[in-house]
Amino acid sequence: MEFQTLLSNLTAPTILFFLLGVVAVWLKSDLEVPGPSSKFISLYLLFSIGFKGGQELSHSGLGLEVALSLAFGVAVASLVPFYTFFVLKRRLEIQDAAAVAASYGSVSAVTFVAAVGFLDAQQIPSGGHMVAVMALMESPAIIVGVMLMRHFSGGEGPKGRLREIAHHSLTNGSVLLILGSLLIGLVADAKQAEGIKPFTTDIFKGFLAIFLLDMGMVTAKRFSAFRKYGLFVTLFALLVPALNGCAVAFASQLVTADVGNRFVFAILAASASYIAVPAAMRLAAPQADPGLYLPMALGITFPFNITVGMPLYFFVVQHT
Repeated sequence: MEFQTLLSNLTAPTILFFLLGVVAVWLKSDLEVPGPSSKFISLYLLFSIGFKGGQELSHSGLGLEVALSLAFGVAVASLVPFYTFFVLKRRLEIQDAAAVAASYGSVSAVTFVAAVGFLDAQQIPSGGHMVAVMALMESPAIIVGVMLMRHFSGGEGPKGRLREIAHHSLTNGSVLLILGSLLIGLVADAKQAEGIKPFTTDIFKGFLAIFLLDMGMVTAKRFSAFRKYGLFVTLFALLVPALNGCAVAFASQLVTADVGNRFVFAILAASASYIAVPAAMRLAAPQADPGLYLPMALGITFPFNITVGMPLYFFVVQHT
């Protein structure tokens, strides 16, 4: 079953479009996604992820366990990029360290879907509010990454008082869009929200495929950065997700006793974003090299979590 899940995810159209972008560069093709279109798609993905997360949160309600789960998710998504940034900046440039840290503090929706499939195979349900937890975990990592980048950067940016750093981080266009969309999705009338569902949901995977095609080309063009830090970033992309996943699998018992929800928490903590964070970092940290953080998240951490990580985190949940 694990092999079928792995094969299904690795042959998903969105992943294959990413590979097509890489191949296009290797073949020296003139294929390209125009800059304005690429920026629009980045904004759309952030909007859609945030809005759908708000809708899920409005449907699930705010009971005690849901509230604790949301708070726990935000805490994990804030702590992971904070501690990983200080590990990464020993070897990487500040903007690269912030982008990688944000990627590993945020979550992968594709890995989340694979985790739900893993639970279905075990006939173990998970709470519907975990979708909202996943969406809510997107933005804290971006905020923390932007704050750390601006604080430690030697160039222009708000340095000094924490209030000023937080203000500039929260008003960053990408962060503001995903948080604003989450809030709008939360308060929007359900019938009216249904009217824009074709835009927020039905075409999402199509835009995602084009976005990953573009990111595949960007990654292949700048892959030298990944080769430069190969051993260090490879070990990071394997060990940090395993550490985060096992730690959260254990700690999640503080907020819920549900095995399915604890497993989902673990996989969210272990996953690395290659959708929301790259879209945000294209806007917030254009000097950060996607040839570094995208291959780490998509080429190493994603297959690791699907093949080794999920059975490992499930074992920890079952025995704690």
